Amino acid sequence: MMSLEFGREICGRLDLAESKEWLVTNGIGGYASGTVAGVLTRRYHGLLMAALEPPLGRTLLLTKLDETAQYGDGDRCYPLHTNRWADGIISPEGYQYLESFALEGTIPVWRFAMADALLEKRVWMQQGANTTYVQYTLRRGTQPLKLKVKAMVNYREDHGSTQADSWRMSIDSVPQGVCVTAYPGAVPLYLCADRGDVSLNHNWYYRFELAVEQYRGLSDKEDHLHAATFTATLNPTEAIAFVASTEKQVDLNGETALKHNCDRQQKLIGLWKSGNALNPAWVNQLVLAADQFIVDRSVPEEPQGKTIIAGYHWFGDWGRDTMISLPGLTLSTGRPEIARSILITFARYVDRGMLPNRFPDRGEAPEYNTVDATLWYFEAVRAYYSQTEDDELLHELFPVLADIINWHCLGTRYQIHLDPADGLLYAGEPGVQLTWMDAKVGDWVVTPRIGKPVEVNALWYNALRTMAKFARQLAKPYQEYEAIAERAHIRFSRFWNQDLGYCYDVLDGPDGDDPSLRPNQIFAVSLPESPLTPAQQKGVVDTCGRVLLTSHGLRSLSPDSPQYQGTYGGNQYQRDGAYHQGTVWGWLLGSFVLAHLRVYQNPQQARQFLTPMANHLSAAGLGTLSEIFDGDPPLNPRGCIAQAWTVAEVLRAWVATEN
Repeated sequence: MMSLEFGREICGRLDLAESKEWLVTNGIGGYASGTVAGVLTRRYHGLLMAALEPPLGRTLLLTKLDETAQYGDGDRCYPLHTNRWADGIISPEGYQYLESFALEGTIPVWRFAMADALLEKRVWMQQGANTTYVQYTLRRGTQPLKLKVKAMVNYREDHGSTQADSWRMSIDSVPQGVCVTAYPGAVPLYLCADRGDVSLNHNWYYRFELAVEQYRGLSDKEDHLHAATFTATLNPTEAIAFVASTEKQVDLNGETALKHNCDRQQKLIGLWKSGNALNPAWVNQLVLAADQFIVDRSVPEEPQGKTIIAGYHWFGDWGRDTMISLPGLTLSTGRPEIARSILITFARYVDRGMLPNRFPDRGEAPEYNTVDATLWYFEAVRAYYSQTEDDELLHELFPVLADIINWHCLGTRYQIHLDPADGLLYAGEPGVQLTWMDAKVGDWVVTPRIGKPVEVNALWYNALRTMAKFARQLAKPYQEYEAIAERAHIRFSRFWNQDLGYCYDVLDGPDGDDPSLRPNQIFAVSLPESPLTPAQQKGVVDTCGRVLLTSHGLRSLSPDSPQYQGTYGGNQYQRDGAYHQGTVWGWLLGSFVLAHLRVYQNPQQARQFLTPMANHLSAAGLGTLSEIFDGDPPLNPRGCIAQAWTVAEVLRAWVATEN
């Protein structure tokens, strides 16, 4: 596995150390995350963001552990934690004692140097449980070290913010720790240690400042409760494990729990390496990153169901993101059984020929407001069948797929229908956003794209050809699918703009045909079935390469457009206004690579477009890949620090370019 490591050149500079974030997950939607410096910069940072209604219902329970070490002459005190307060003051400045930070697999490791002592800290989560382990080991020293740890807790949903006022939580002693109950009926939090003493507290610490939330134009001050203080004395080589959990009975043996975690990571790499033994360490790291997005979603018909979290810290499982990500996260990593489970799970929710785009929190009804998620489902099924030849699943899903095609031909929600005039798919109505360019602020749909979007019709054509092949495989009538596909193929020529040498983005919109240069046309080349001629395919790849391509993905709009915005930031209105107006999207890099490979037939050259992502693994979300980037240099990472389809598409493209 890749071991990513920073020394004092990063750790000793707060501006750099707080810009690099770590993430560990538990496979049911919960996570722990923070900065290398240890300072809170987001409302989403915490040591236990529990999924109380897996895979959603994410709730901050344990915010942080504020550690102080006593060591050396006169038991000198070393504060090892770092806090930023509302007045901008940094106090204490524990990052100054941070000698190094490393990512071992997905486990973050801090090493604090105090005189001749070296204290190591590790964080990981138990798979399948809302349980976080924090282990401290005195790796080096000539005398004992006394460690005091303040547990800072909270109880609020992940998007929220706490102003304590007179809130009083219940804090009770339990064996080797405390139980914190935020209010009657709340899920209890158990904080325990495998050794040492514990004292109960109830002191609110007010107005932590969250720098990134301030930048995002959101509430940037928050209060957290000091619920308990743990103390222990460590001799050289000794360790202490802290455990935060929603479970009353939990294994406090840190070494055993750590071994389980490491063994699991080795197994994931083993599945991947079985056919990819020569790949570089950074690609192997992406295999571990891929696993972080795969979580349980139990439904009555599929109690062991799986789904994909679209991104951390704030996304849930979205239909579109899941289907786009599925091949890269599961098939490319040697885990087709997970792909099968996801395909079955989502099939249960098809309604009026549409896949849900979002499973909301709190058990609400799924939302059906996407035109492309359903079409990406066909490509996910095709990719799965191509690898497994699972006829049993194909038999099970074929009626669902046939029903989807039928609904699209007849018409379903939001005017999604086959236009009998030209055999192309139309979608959209005022006030809704149906394609992946779905930013909306209040009633403002930033990129409505009403009409016949180019990627939707590329996906439609690909789905029809896929259905014809499935029907042949199952000895079912296929002629109608081929006829509809052939008509779509012929009329897809309408998208080609001969004067510009690339495709229109949308046909037959309210204002006519949209000639904006956007990356959506790349799918008309990268999908297995392309409706473009070889010359047109080359035109698309060359144009996207010259104008939209960056080191980390494709711009969502040409810099030559008057609507182009090269920087993503500010409040929600400003951010969403730039989201698809020039912002670079990492996931598009995969399709560009596949399209380039199709046109130029040069795997080595195509793979070169992926290698800049190796450096990005140490830039923002450590060991993983960001959602978006500024369109202008230096292409600063923005949005989610870990995005499923970015990781997935880089992995998928890497596998596709193997010689």
